Amino acid sequence: MAASDIIRAIGQAARPLASDADLDPLLERIAGARVVLLGEASHGTSEFYTWRHRISARLVAEHGFGFIAVEGDWPDCYRLNRWVKGWADAEGGARQVLHAFERWPTWMWANEEVAALGEWMRGWNSDQAPERRAGFYGLDVYSLFDSMSAVIGYLEDADPPAAARARRAYGCFDPYESDVQDYAMATMLVPTTCEDEAVRMLVELQGLTGELADGDPEAFFNAEQNALVARNAERYYRAMVRGGSASWNVRDTHMVETLERLLDHHGPDAKAIVWEHNTHVGDARATDMARVGMVNVGQLARQRWGDEAVIVGFSSYEGSVIAGAEWGAPMRRVPVPPAREGSWEALLHAAGSGDKLIFTDDLDEVPGALEPRGHRAIGVVYNPENERYGNYVPSVLPYRYDALLHIDRSRAVQPLHMEPHPDAEPPETFPSGM
Repeated sequence: MAASDIIRAIGQAARPLASDADLDPLLERIAGARVVLLGEASHGTSEFYTWRHRISARLVAEHGFGFIAVEGDWPDCYRLNRWVKGWADAEGGARQVLHAFERWPTWMWANEEVAALGEWMRGWNSDQAPERRAGFYGLDVYSLFDSMSAVIGYLEDADPPAAARARRAYGCFDPYESDVQDYAMATMLVPTTCEDEAVRMLVELQGLTGELADGDPEAFFNAEQNALVARNAERYYRAMVRGGSASWNVRDTHMVETLERLLDHHGPDAKAIVWEHNTHVGDARATDMARVGMVNVGQLARQRWGDEAVIVGFSSYEGSVIAGAEWGAPMRRVPVPPAREGSWEALLHAAGSGDKLIFTDDLDEVPGALEPRGHRAIGVVYNPENERYGNYVPSVLPYRYDALLHIDRSRAVQPLHMEPHPDAEPPETFPSGM
C-alpha cells in the first residue's frame, strides 16, 4: 500500500476551505438529503462547531431543513429549543440558557460557539411563521432522573391522576436518590429492576391525548419523549455495568429512534441535521467497531434512509482542545500533537497544509485507500501523551463518510463555565467519553 498514492489523490481532490463560498460544492451534494449527519473528531474543538454552524445555517435558510439534533440530553437541549423558537416565557440570552448545561462535560454545549449558533437560530426564527421555526433537540439517553421529573411535571398540569400514577411508578427509583450508578449496580446484585415501571409510563403517555401547556405547542411531544428517554436510559444503565457493546448499541439505537420521532413530528417533508462525534455518525461498518458487534447512528441512518442520509466527517492534524484528564476532572486546554504517522490525518496534512474539503468517493479507486488506517478520535477525556497507544479508530474513510472537512491546525472551543460540575462514574462510551 503506497501512502504516496493516497497523498497524491487527496491533493488532486481537495477543495479549499476558508469561506462560506467554499461550502457551495458540499451544499450541492448534501442539500437534497433527508438527514445530514455532521461529525466532529473531538468534543472540544472550535472549528468543528463553527463549520457545522455555517453548514447548518445554510441548510436551514436555503434548503428548508427543520431542526438540528445533537449528542446532548433531551431536557437541557429542549430549553434551548424553546429559546431559539422565541416562545413567550423563553427569556434571557443564549449564554444564559446554555449555563443550564451543568452536567459534566459542561463545555460540550455550554460554549461560545453554540451560543453563536443559538443567537443565529433565534434571529432566523423571529422572521418565520411558528410552523417554520427551526428547532434544537437532544438525542442522548443519559437524563434518566431529569426526564422522569419532566414527565411528572407535565402530567401535574395536563392530567393530575396520571401524575399520581407516574409518581408511584417512578417511585421504584427513589431508593437510589438520583444516582444512576447506584441503580445500575443494584440491578447486578439482585434480579429486580424498574424496567416495567418505566415501560408502563411510556405506554400510558402514548395513550393520552396531547394538550398544550405553558404556551408550548410541543409540550405533549416533549413529555412523551422524556418518557421514552426514561425507558431507554433504564436499559442503558443496566447494560453499562455489564460491559460489552450492549450499552453503546442501546444508546445509538435510542438516538436514531428519537431522530425518527422528530422527523415524524415535523411532518412528511421534514429534513434533519445531526451533530454528533465521528464515532457516532461515521458508519461503524467502516471501522473496527463492527468486529465487536457495535452499531452506530451513521450505520443505522444509512440502513434506514439509504441515499437520503449523508455523512460529513471532520478531522484535524494538530492544535488544541478542551478536555478532562479523567472523568469529572476540571476542563483544561491541552495541545493536540501532530497526528500519528500513517494516519488519515497525517496523509491529509502531507497533501497540503491548508484546511480542505474532500469528497470521499474521489478516493475509491486509489490503491490502498480502501484499507483501514488510523483516524483520530478525541473524547471528553483526553491525554495527549497516550497518542501513540490509542485515540485512533481504524477506518476505511471512503466508506465511513461521504465527505470530510479537514482542519490542519485547530483551536480549542471557548467554554462558558469556568469550572465543570463533576458527575458520578463515567457512562461507558467508545472511545473514551464520546
